[in-house]
Amino acid sequence: MPTGSAYERELLHVFSGSVAGVDAVTRSCNAEERLRMRSVIDAPFLAVRAPGSGSEGTGDLLVLRGDACFPIEVKCTSGHKLYLSGRTLDQHEALRAVGERTGVMPLYAQRLKGTRGDSWRMFRVETSHITGPMASISSRIPILPLTGTGRPHLDWSHGMPLNRF
Repeated sequence: MPTGSAYERELLHVFSGSVAGVDAVTRSCNAEERLRMRSVIDAPFLAVRAPGSGSEGTGDLLVLRGDACFPIEVKCTSGHKLYLSGRTLDQHEALRAVGERTGVMPLYAQRLKGTRGDSWRMFRVETSHITGPMASISSRIPILPLTGTGRPHLDWSHGMPLNRF
């Protein structure tokens, strides 16, 4: 069974435009999803695993291309929802603070184990300092939904499929 770091590497290979990485995650996708996902092969990102992964707002991956920069926190779940509390809520707050301070757009990538097709969903952390081309991109990516008490959480069914990202 892959560990959390294996899923980080899986996503890193996709964003990097690795043919083998894209093929591996699209094996059970339909032809349309596979075609959209393969577009990253022609326009890859510089994707690196962040040192001290998951701490101080760096996220697990840092993904860059042109004027786009995304720190990404990677979460893998066996259920559709993941509620943030304790350390995971602190990670969210650190990502949000980095986004506010620097103008980058922090993201969450949630992988649902045991699902066929595109198993990844993307969410953005709500910040107020996104400008330029990133502003139009951010409007298309759903923000993390809130619980009844106003806490952010991940709900795979409300995320943007990675093949549409």
